[in-house]
Amino acid sequence: MNRCLALLLALGATLTTGCCTHCCTKNGDKNMNIKQEPFGTTKNGKPATIYTLRNANGVEAKITNYGGIVVSLTVPDRDGNFADVVLGYNTLDGYIKKTPYFGALVGRYGNRIANAKFTLDGQVFNLATNNGPNALHGGIVGFDKVLWTARPLQTANGPSLELCYVSKDGEEGYPGTLTVKAVYTLTTDNGLRLDYTATTDKATVLNLTQHSYFNLAGQGNGDILNHEVVLNANAFTPVDGTLITTGEICPVKGTPFDFIKPHAIGERVNQQGDEQLKFGGGYDHNWVLNKGFEKQLSLAATVTEPKSGRVLEVWTTEPGLQFYCGNFLDGTITGKSGKVYKHRYGFCMEPQHYPDSPNKPLFPSVVLRPGDTYTHTMIYKFAVK
Repeated sequence: MNRCLALLLALGATLTTGCCTHCCTKNGDKNMNIKQEPFGTTKNGKPATIYTLRNANGVEAKITNYGGIVVSLTVPDRDGNFADVVLGYNTLDGYIKKTPYFGALVGRYGNRIANAKFTLDGQVFNLATNNGPNALHGGIVGFDKVLWTARPLQTANGPSLELCYVSKDGEEGYPGTLTVKAVYTLTTDNGLRLDYTATTDKATVLNLTQHSYFNLAGQGNGDILNHEVVLNANAFTPVDGTLITTGEICPVKGTPFDFIKPHAIGERVNQQGDEQLKFGGGYDHNWVLNKGFEKQLSLAATVTEPKSGRVLEVWTTEPGLQFYCGNFLDGTITGKSGKVYKHRYGFCMEPQHYPDSPNKPLFPSVVLRPGDTYTHTMIYKFAVK
C-alpha cells in the first residue's frame, strides 16, 4: 500500500478501487456536480487535468491537479451578476512559464525561511534558494509545480476534490518523506474550503497555505485599492529589508497596519515614512491573529468591494495571516481573457504559521514528527452586502 493510501485509511476515508488515480475520476454520478477536462501537459509531458466544482447557487470553482491551483472562482455580486474573482491563466502553459504563485497550493513551507536553512534536532538543513538569499514558498519546485493525484468526491457540504502528493525525503532540502492530502470543497453556503492533512516518517517542518490573488470586482477589472479590509489581529510580525521576520511581534495600533476597523487598502498603503511599508513595497506582512495559538477555526479577515457588494471572509485554524496587496504585479503579465495585471490588481490572504518560524524559537512551532498528523483548515467564503 502506498503512503497516500495509508494516510487516507488512517483518516477514515471510504476508498474505492483505484483511489488517488486519474482512472477513478468519473462523470457518471449526476449528483456529483464535478466535471473534468484535459488541461495541457507539464514540462515532462505528463497530462494535467482541470476539475470544475459547481454548487446549487451557481458558484463555480476550477482547480487543476497541477500544483492544486485554483484557476478560477466565479461568484455573484449584489445584483446576481457572476464574475471570476481570482487572477490566473486560461491555460496550463501560463502557469508553467511565468506565475507569481497565482492560485497555488503552497508547500512545504509557505512564505520565507531566512538564508534558506534551519536547524532541527541539532542538524542543519540547507534548502533551495529562490528569493535572494532566502527560501520562498517551498523552493524551486514546490508543491505548486508538481502533479497531484486526484479524486472527486460528493460530500454533505458540497462537491469536493481530493488531491494527494508524496514529497520525498530531501525534496528541495526538506527532511522526511511527507504524505500530503488536500481536499477542496465548494460548500452549499458559497465557501471554498480547504482541508490539509499530512504525515511524515522523519521530523520536518511544514507550513501549507493557499496563494490565490483576489479582485472582488472581477479579475483584471482595475486595482484593489478600494477594497475595504478588516483583520482580526492586534499585532503583526515586522520584517527586515529582505522581507524576513525580525522575530518581534509588534502592536498595529497607531500604524498603517491597524485593520481592526475597516480601511480601504489604498487609504494608507503609500504612507510616507513607514519603514515596514517601504520594505514590503506596501502590505506584504504576517498578521498575528487574536485567537492566539489555539487550533480553532475562526474568522481572520473580511474584505468588501463596495461597488459590486461582494464580500470575502477568510477563516482559518492557523495563528497567522499573510496579507499581500500585489505590490510586485507590474503589467508584464497578461492573464485570463487577455486582461493585463497591473500594479496592485490583486490581493492575497494566506492563512499560515508565522514566516521563518523554523529559525524563530519564540514563534509557534512548525515541527511535524512521525506519529503526528498535521491539519489545517481554511475557508474562503463569499457573500454580498
